[in-house]
Amino acid sequence: MSTDLPARHDPGAFDLARDVAPGLPLTLVEQWRASGRTAADARRLLGAHVTTGYSVVSDSAGLTRMSRSLGLLEVLALIDGPKRVLHAYGTGAGGRAVGVWAADNAQMFHPATTDAGTLLSALLRAQDEIGRTCRIRVGVGVHHGDYYDLDGGLYGAEADAIEHLAENGTEGGEIAVTEAVAERLPAGHGFVLRRKDGQDGKDGPLGAVYRVLDGPRAGDAAPPDRWYPIPYPAAFYEDLLRLDPQDAGAQDAGYAATLAEKHLRERTVVLIERGEHGEAGTGNDVPEVALLSGLDLSARMREIGLRLLPAEGAVEVKVAGPLAIYLFDDPGPAVPFALELRAALAEAGMTCRIGLDSGPVLSGRTPDGGRDVAGAPVNQASKMAQDLAAPGLVCLSEAVAAHAGLGGFSLVRHAVSGVDLTFYQG
Repeated sequence: MSTDLPARHDPGAFDLARDVAPGLPLTLVEQWRASGRTAADARRLLGAHVTTGYSVVSDSAGLTRMSRSLGLLEVLALIDGPKRVLHAYGTGAGGRAVGVWAADNAQMFHPATTDAGTLLSALLRAQDEIGRTCRIRVGVGVHHGDYYDLDGGLYGAEADAIEHLAENGTEGGEIAVTEAVAERLPAGHGFVLRRKDGQDGKDGPLGAVYRVLDGPRAGDAAPPDRWYPIPYPAAFYEDLLRLDPQDAGAQDAGYAATLAEKHLRERTVVLIERGEHGEAGTGNDVPEVALLSGLDLSARMREIGLRLLPAEGAVEVKVAGPLAIYLFDDPGPAVPFALELRAALAEAGMTCRIGLDSGPVLSGRTPDGGRDVAGAPVNQASKMAQDLAAPGLVCLSEAVAAHAGLGGFSLVRHAVSGVDLTFYQG
């Protein structure tokens, strides 16, 4: 049963542009800006950040269906279980967490010295435990390759490809490994691998992809000495751990309602997705140049956003890749900010799409000193900006539109995942 805010659309739509979110590597961006911005400069700067090893990425399956009748805190409890299991077995196999594990995604990095069989045994056991103890399942993608390790995040074509595979090419309970992982298994390894249909590796950097159907399992994982990188304030997470996602009874529902009253606040979310720079002939067909140019654009978007952000009643939550999120105490100042930001980004040569919604959210400082936010307004703003809006549009939910002048805006209706969305765009 729902115990906090009712679902106004698919509440399982937690997938934003980059769910495992690192910070912006601003020092590297400054070095890029000070260079000649050539392909040689890009390769030189990024060359100092190359790391080789295994990237392990997970994404949930079945959350959309299960979460339709649940409130925000119950959904957060659901997605917490698999992440804790993966973190325990991943760290037990010598891995480290990557980024902040926002939404329902998780990512770990294992050094190249890790035995491939040890890693797969740990993941098989983790999937067993998730199937036994959690109400949702996860798909896992594993690739051995070269990445750019920038400010706690993994970047580059191979990093993007394995994240895409985990999110779009795996099923609940599945482990999908690339050719580079399979080749590192010793003779007589005991794992049962089957080639995945449609994954021949001809069109990307991963090579062929295989499902791990069976194999030796790791032993019990020792409890890790720290949490996975949670996207919540520590005080909230300690309370969340007491909420049993397996218990749908009245007692647990009452506790969820108590947590909602304690931790959720009415706020307005402004979510921006930027496009690419309009200049031609920038060398962005070179992957290294494209990567650094994208980071530069994100840094410029952050600089512009902070310059326009009101001194009081508003905060920057995060800028990750092409995405920026801001939080306002009241909807009134949020709309002028969105319009001014759109104009300023256009003046800087960037298109953008912006979504605004108001409602109860969970937000605050995370243990690493950053900020994050979760709640139906984030999902609604994301749906409008990332999925439905054309470049250059600002979209206002009905909750925000009630506090804004609507000159230049028109009412639109869309059906998303079987749910009707009504909002204003202009």
